[in-house]
This record gives sequence, structure tokens and C-alpha cells, in this order.
Amino acid sequence: MVNSKIAGTGSYLPARILANKDLESMIDTTDEWIFTRTGIRERHISAPDELTSDLATSAAKNAITNAGIDAADIDLVIVATTTPDKVFPSVATMVQRKLGIANNCPAFDMQAVCSGFIYGLSTADNFIKVGASKCALVIGADTISKITDYTDRSNCILWGDGAGAVVLQASEEQGVISTHLHANGSYEDMLHVPRNADKADTIVMEGNSVFKMAVNTLDKIVDETLS
Repeated sequence: MVNSKIAGTGSYLPARILANKDLESMIDTTDEWIFTRTGIRERHISAPDELTSDLATSAAKNAITNAGIDAADIDLVIVATTTPDKVFPSVATMVQRKLGIANNCPAFDMQAVCSGFIYGLSTADNFIKVGASKCALVIGADTISKITDYTDRSNCILWGDGAGAVVLQASEEQGVISTHLHANGSYEDMLHVPRNADKADTIVMEGNSVFKMAVNTLDKIVDETLS
């Protein structure tokens, strides 16, 4: 049986750092308040001209190097992102171009927010298992700072920018054992970015509700995966 195995990993963080001390001058908060509730001291923020595809490409290059392959070996590119450079084309096609992958392989984005990378990994895993891919590049990348309202103290303390990537290769060895995907559309208004006619589209979150839902749901998924 053909399995998919992680052959290499890579990551990238923007150079700019936004520390809790910086946020103290922007909103009514303190370093201690943020850290005791989130464990966060600082987050990386992309430059104004730094796009999601830039972060994704840098992470991809590191993963390709770590895997010991050439970009030309990639036959599938999946990017999980909520903050694409443009409405279309996909960030995946931009990464494909920036990496010089000229084999016309499939390249597409997946939008599943926090769980997006897992959706991408599961999709690539299945591509490999059915023989549609032998060497897949899966990237999770976001510039969440570009959709963050830095006057909203309820959630602006949480977000940062960055990218992570893996190279998945077909293997007869045991690799990805299982993935389990779920969704529930009834939680839409709990964490979302609404379209606004008179202001920027930014994140709106009911923090307490999100926390309760997460702790009551994620442990069940862990049990499902381990069973």
C-alpha cells in the first residue's frame, strides 16, 4: 500500500515583531494581562509590502531544502490560507511560479482558517494514496495582521503572521496514519470576518464562546484520531 510520508518541513516568520509592550501603547492592556491569559509575549507581523505568497514561498523553499529535493520534483501544490494576495488567482499558483515549478502540476488554495493546514495535509495524503501525486507541497500561510483591528482589545492580542510547509512523498513506509476532518456551520458568527460597507473587513470574535467550543470539541477529535 502506498502511504504519504513527511520528507521535509520548513517555516518562515516575518522580521518585524509586535511585542506586548508595543500593544500597551495601542490599546488598554498590559504585558502581564496578555501573557497570563494567552501565554503570548510577542508575535511576528508582515511588512506592508510582504504578502502571503512571499511567506509561503520562503517556508516552501526551506521545506524543499530540508527534504533534499528540487522544486521541479513537486507535482502538487496546496496552500491553506485565509488571507490570499488577491481574490484570484490562488496563492498556490503564485508559489508555483515563484519556485519555478514549470510542470503544470495542480495548484490550489484551501480556506479552512485555523484547520486549513490539516485540510491541506489530508487532501495531499489522499492524492498520494490514489496515485495522483508522488511529491506534494502543502503550505499553511497567513498575514492575519492585515485583517486585524488593532483597536479591538478582545482579539488583536492573539494574531500574528507566518508560514509553515511540508513536503509529502509517496512511500511504502508508514507515514500519515490518519486524519479526521469536521466542520459545523452553526458557529459562523462566533469567529468571522464580515463584509463591511463603511469600514475595513476585520476579525470579529466571541472569545469566551470560541474557547468553550474548542476545549469541548478538540479532545474528542484527539480521541477519534488515536482510536
